[in-house]
Amino acid sequence: MRKFGVQLYSVRDEFAKDMWGTLRKVKTMGYDAVEFFWEFPCTAQEVKAALGDTGLVCCGWHTPWHYVSPGNLMSTITYNKIIGNTELTIPGLPHEMTNSKAAWLETARQFNEVAAKLAPYGMKLSYHNHAEEFKPMEGDLPIHYFLDNTTPDIGLQFDNGNAMGAGNDTDVYTLLSKYPGRIRTTHQKPYSFKNGHATMVGQDDIDWQRTFALCDAHQDIAWHIIEYEDAKYEQLEGIRLCLENFRKQGI
Repeated sequence: MRKFGVQLYSVRDEFAKDMWGTLRKVKTMGYDAVEFFWEFPCTAQEVKAALGDTGLVCCGWHTPWHYVSPGNLMSTITYNKIIGNTELTIPGLPHEMTNSKAAWLETARQFNEVAAKLAPYGMKLSYHNHAEEFKPMEGDLPIHYFLDNTTPDIGLQFDNGNAMGAGNDTDVYTLLSKYPGRIRTTHQKPYSFKNGHATMVGQDDIDWQRTFALCDAHQDIAWHIIEYEDAKYEQLEGIRLCLENFRKQGI
């Protein structure tokens, strides 16, 4: 059975005002997990208590690259161990790490190095794509440079809405079968070629049935994580509608 979580960046304003209250509302909507983002908002003990109170689990953390640097890695591991998170996902990288094929190859090497340090603690490393990884660079796609040169335990958090932002001719579906087993979590984000992210599940240009069927066939997805970040809907309403519309489609 497919499991749905939500990326808390989707409700970032509400979360900043009232973490516990926002988590309760997310749980009431029918979500079972949450993915945190960026800097640690409070102590690990407070996050653990909030998750325990709501019955939610942490399905990942969008972790800044500097959090896995040699000087910060052990404190990052300790924090995530306390809250029960095993998936550290890098949501973006400095320009100099992504501006050429050579840069991507070096980035892949650094990911391999960090992943090897995380493994003894039961934690895994992933990279979250945006549109740029699906735009041609020096004869291929950056996403291929990354996945072809990282170890199999390094995941891709596949964001289909972001990938489609690379253009109408971008075949985002092929990736789901090209790299079997590399996607442990997804970001399910509606996207319209006409309106960008200012759309909604069921009104957009993503073939959702095809997307989920390919994920089921070729990947071992722990969590499908909904992210809605456009101002078309109020933040809590946006994530509520996404989940509701997936259910209407039998997903």
